[in-house]
Amino acid sequence: MNFIQPLIELQEVDGMIRELEREAKDLPMRKAQESARLEGVNADLRIAKDQLASVQKRIKEIEYEIEERRKKILTVRTSLTSIKSNKEYQQVTIQIDTLERENDEAEARQLAIEDEIPTLQARVDDCQAKVDAEKVGVDAFIAELDERLAQVNEELARCQAERKEKVALVDPKAKLYYERLRTKRWPVVVTLNNDGVCDGCHLVQPPSVGQMIQHNAGIVSCTMCGRILYRD
Repeated sequence: MNFIQPLIELQEVDGMIRELEREAKDLPMRKAQESARLEGVNADLRIAKDQLASVQKRIKEIEYEIEERRKKILTVRTSLTSIKSNKEYQQVTIQIDTLERENDEAEARQLAIEDEIPTLQARVDDCQAKVDAEKVGVDAFIAELDERLAQVNEELARCQAERKEKVALVDPKAKLYYERLRTKRWPVVVTLNNDGVCDGCHLVQPPSVGQMIQHNAGIVSCTMCGRILYRD
């Protein structure tokens, strides 16, 4: 047991390091997921704003068309004073009627489009409210994740320093075997239970394995998975 105890203690520290490294990797991913969720709500808001802006732009275009026709009507009306023939007068009058009819139609289109504004504005307001509400929650959660990540990094640094101390206490040969195996198997050091079964791969071991452990015959490994075996 004295031979194996330093390995067990090293493995306990390595277990904590593995968990902390896994969490340190997971936390930024969780932040990215939250940011993506907020971005989805922001995308809805942008779409709603774009639709509202498009309608407002169309209204301004129609207003410009109407104003230009009004200017043209005024110019044409002014020209009536200089017209002498009845035929020419009728032609100009028809032109004015046509321009006024076009303006009436444009104003009707404008009114119809303006009716869409309240619905679109309500959608923008609703999306904005959702963004504001989500942002508060997401910002708070991300702040928690950042705080936890700082704690994890601090704990990780402490464990890594502790690991150096634990490694120094391990037999060099055992250390070499442990370091090589821990990249393929975890945990590396497991018990051989009372039924002679490896607690790593759950394979029944030959009686000789238990006997070697009992006599402290150095590193005793599982005949199947290669894990280092010991008895409590």
